[in-house]
This record gives sequence, C-alpha cells and structure tokens, in this order.
Amino acid sequence: MAINLYKTSTPSTRNGTVDSQVKSNPRNNLIYGQHHCGKGRNARGIITAGHRGGGHKRLYRKIDFRRNEKDIYGRIVTIEYDPNRNAYICLIHYRDGEKRYILHPRGAIIGDTIVSGTEVPIKMGNALPLSAV
Repeated sequence: MAINLYKTSTPSTRNGTVDSQVKSNPRNNLIYGQHHCGKGRNARGIITAGHRGGGHKRLYRKIDFRRNEKDIYGRIVTIEYDPNRNAYICLIHYRDGEKRYILHPRGAIIGDTIVSGTEVPIKMGNALPLSAV
C-alpha cells in the first residue's frame, strides 16, 4: 500500500498523507441498505437531541466473522475502507467461486492467499479454532 504525500497549500494540509487503497464499488450481493432512523428524534419525530443527524448515506457490508469456508483457499482481491467501522475490509475470492468480506489482517496485501481450518499453517490472515492453536 503506497502512501501519497501532498504538496502543502494551507496550514491545515501540512504534513498530510493519505494511505491509498484499491477503491472499487462494493459487491451488490454483499451489501444492503442500513436504515438510519432517529437522528436525534423521538417517536413523534420531534428533535430531542440537538446537533445529531445528517451525514453521508452508508451501505452496510456483510462481514464474514465466522470464516466457515473450511480448507478452501481464498485470494485477497481488494482492500476497501468500510464506512461503518474504523477498519479496512478485504474482498476474498474463494476457489469454489464464493466471494466474502473479512476484516483486513494487518500486513496482508492484495494477492495473498488465506485459508481457514484446523490443519492450516499459523500465519497472518489464516483462521484456526482455539483448540488447534
């Protein structure tokens, strides 16, 4: 992942860096609309908490926390920013054709292979049950 340095034009942009990720449109079958009701309003719709609401519309990405694709290798295709959490997520293409999002393992880059199961090597990105560690 490259880090982009920008030329200073104002004091607020001094020493600014941006960590560039692969930006892509999220997969349609892995996202769904998130209903943001409330925004500081009560049941009648009257504002009761000031300075709340607004913001950009966000779509929820379904994250595979269970990692139950056992002994099937997957390849990291994209690394994206998730607007619903302060973490990056990875799109994984498994060899059986399935695609899933996982949380980005630190140090993993695009093209790495990951696998989950009981007899997999212990390395960054692989998932093992606690009984196998």
